[in-house]
Amino acid sequence: MSARDPAMRNVVLLAICQALAMTSMTMNMTVTALTGHDLAPDPAWATLPLSLQFLATMLTALPASLYMRRVGRRLGFVTGVLIGVCGAAIATVAVLQNQFLLFCLGSMLIGSFQGFAILYRYAAADTASEAFRPRAISLVLAGGVVAALAGPELAKWSYDLLDPIPFAGTFVVIAVVQSISWIFLIFVQIPTPTAAERATSGRPIGVIVRQPVFMVAILGAMIGYGTMTFLMTATPLAMVACGFKFEDAAFVIQWHAVGMFLPSFFTGSLIQRFGVIRIMLTGAFAYLACILINVSGIELLQFFSGLVLLGVGWNFLFIGGTTLLTQAYRPEEKAKVQGLGDFLVFTSSTVAAFSSGAMNHAFGWQTLNFSVLPLVAIVAGALLWYRARQEPVGA
Repeated sequence: MSARDPAMRNVVLLAICQALAMTSMTMNMTVTALTGHDLAPDPAWATLPLSLQFLATMLTALPASLYMRRVGRRLGFVTGVLIGVCGAAIATVAVLQNQFLLFCLGSMLIGSFQGFAILYRYAAADTASEAFRPRAISLVLAGGVVAALAGPELAKWSYDLLDPIPFAGTFVVIAVVQSISWIFLIFVQIPTPTAAERATSGRPIGVIVRQPVFMVAILGAMIGYGTMTFLMTATPLAMVACGFKFEDAAFVIQWHAVGMFLPSFFTGSLIQRFGVIRIMLTGAFAYLACILINVSGIELLQFFSGLVLLGVGWNFLFIGGTTLLTQAYRPEEKAKVQGLGDFLVFTSSTVAAFSSGAMNHAFGWQTLNFSVLPLVAIVAGALLWYRARQEPVGA
């Protein structure tokens, strides 16, 4: 793959944009539940703003994909960043004025930005060859390593930036980080779909979703993302309840993010060597190990190692599911299938985020972990079933 290849150029630029997007989202994930806890009229509503973010991402994913089909990737991503900057600004005002409902509105706009940003990985695949596609997707997500290192550190640094009101400064920094993406998006070169390409949308969506490759890809990505969201959302709350400080929770989230994105440097190559199904199965077993560690105790080591494994499992399931999904559609079908896929993935994440805080509050950390075991078993069973079919696609 030549350095002058437009696919590689786009991968580098989109990886930078992904790094900036995920840095802001990692900061956001680190502080939103705790900010919600401070602003909410009832502790059970602490994760409502974060839940609304996932809801907004879910509702934005399909319209964002269809919007990009009409105006192109670059303008679509620029629009998404604008929405995110506005959301962070509103969240800042909400924290300064102690307005929970306004904070929920800002959180929803931040979530809508994520509905655009999650398409960076598919944009990298647009100009990549079939052989390079898994690595293109994986390398763009590798930009999240920057987020893993910088996000929690920026969250801790900005925590009291607008002292004496905690967390307000964090959302100011989130807006600044998001806006930097505009500089790099100018140079992304992905052709806008022609009128002829927009005139046809390919096979009916019902035909596409009935393919085994589609069903397994989406199931893996949905359960992978939903389970990760469910456990990650509750972790800072569980740690604070166990007597840990905010800095300890930020440290665990930071290394969780490292687990999520560091494997991206080699996940694509592993998929090419061992096959996408084996890598996704490895992700499911990482989730099982995470759950066993989480229920073994409530020391910092358990929170740390469990969340790192959760991140690795997410990486293998999400990149594997994305790669498998690209084999389920034709070029003229990609906008609706990608959008539908992310809508379904973030539907699971939204349900997980809405239920996580309430379940942790009502039943506790151990029950929360045990409750996701059946989901891990389902995704592992689906992957084994698909492998047994010996489908030539992704085997």
